Amino acid sequence: MSIEQKTPLVGWIGDDFTGSAATLEVMAFAGLRAILFVDLPRPEQLSEFTDVQGIGIATTSRSQTPEWMAEHLPKYFEFLRDQKVSIAHYKVCSTLDSAPHVGSIGCAIDIAQNTYHSRHVPVLIAAPKMRRYQAFGHLFAAAGSDVVRIDEHPTMAHHPVTPISDSHVARHLSHQTQRQFATLSVEDIEGTAPETFFSNKEAEIIACDAMSEAHMSAIGQAIWSTQQNPQFVVGSQGIEYALINHWRARGFINHQNATPKAPAVEQLICVSGSLSPHTAEQIEYAQTVGFKGISVDARNLLENTEDVLRKTHQTALGVIADGQSPLIYTAKGKPDLHMGLSVAENAKIGACLGQLVKSLLKETQINRAIISGGDTSGHAVQQLDVFAFEALAPTVPGASLLRAYSNDPELANLELALKGGQMGTVDYFEWIKRGGGPAKERKNT
Repeated sequence: MSIEQKTPLVGWIGDDFTGSAATLEVMAFAGLRAILFVDLPRPEQLSEFTDVQGIGIATTSRSQTPEWMAEHLPKYFEFLRDQKVSIAHYKVCSTLDSAPHVGSIGCAIDIAQNTYHSRHVPVLIAAPKMRRYQAFGHLFAAAGSDVVRIDEHPTMAHHPVTPISDSHVARHLSHQTQRQFATLSVEDIEGTAPETFFSNKEAEIIACDAMSEAHMSAIGQAIWSTQQNPQFVVGSQGIEYALINHWRARGFINHQNATPKAPAVEQLICVSGSLSPHTAEQIEYAQTVGFKGISVDARNLLENTEDVLRKTHQTALGVIADGQSPLIYTAKGKPDLHMGLSVAENAKIGACLGQLVKSLLKETQINRAIISGGDTSGHAVQQLDVFAFEALAPTVPGASLLRAYSNDPELANLELALKGGQMGTVDYFEWIKRGGGPAKERKNT
């Protein structure tokens, strides 16, 4: 395939909003224009972005049932096919969040293959730039300063919805589809030519090891050299990292990353539905540097929605009047506060947080916000009357500051950061307040 073409190089369907935005930023900060839509774009919206090299749609499929996927995902995969993308990517989390009954990656593969019929489906969950690795089939992820096997990860081993009990990627996914799996091991990568990586395997789905940038470059070459158009792939933003490594090695794109920074703001609006202990540390730190925490009881929010929203809105306005930034949260690292809640109830919590963000943005002069939590972000963004995002300024990989596109003039200048629960440094909220900027400039990344 050629990089010199008028249609997008990569199209992706994200299984959550934070991950979808993470893919957007990988392309944008490599110097490739990319756009992320929050749903299927209308023709007039799509016509605004005819020069993009990456196009994505964010969904909430990570928190949905196979029945929901069967109803909604086909139209998204068909959209990418109709855009004539070279690579059609189903974007999943680098911590493999999924289970047969919710967020099933296997189910998504089954649905996508009805559209693409790819001979081989590479699965690349690893992303060494994010300290996510795969070796001999097993997935590893950073946990603070350590790197641990994903089934021993302090968050993922005890995840309230999709706990990981097996770190072997192919085995984990084999419970979600009847299709055959194989592993492309580090020995395969280092001992064979990239053009034969997939053809040497008899299985349809091939989970790729990756421990280094050299491995990523080779996998990128293998994906790009396939003859299928589009080539269907599954994975984290490691897919885009791998492709960009290959494109750079071949001189297709500039070696320098774009590293813009947005202006600092005096105040911003923050909400969090994240259950991660890492986010709890960020919330604690933020409250020492000008942010005011506002705790919202999740069950009370579900049972007395209008009353809780009204009181929280008024409390937040008071915080803003005092010159601070409100930080509204429902969990703060305590998963038991959400335990036993259904998919619909968790979606409602996210939607309520989105309503708070929207009402506060409209009633104040603030134009920057943070939504923390992978599932929370998807349900919250759907309340904001925005239809697309472009990457504005980087932070750590996977949590950049975005520019929103909206037909609502009151939201036309919105800048929004979507942060997964485990993403970002301890000073992340303050970092976004200051306008983001390259992670290499931070001391605690």
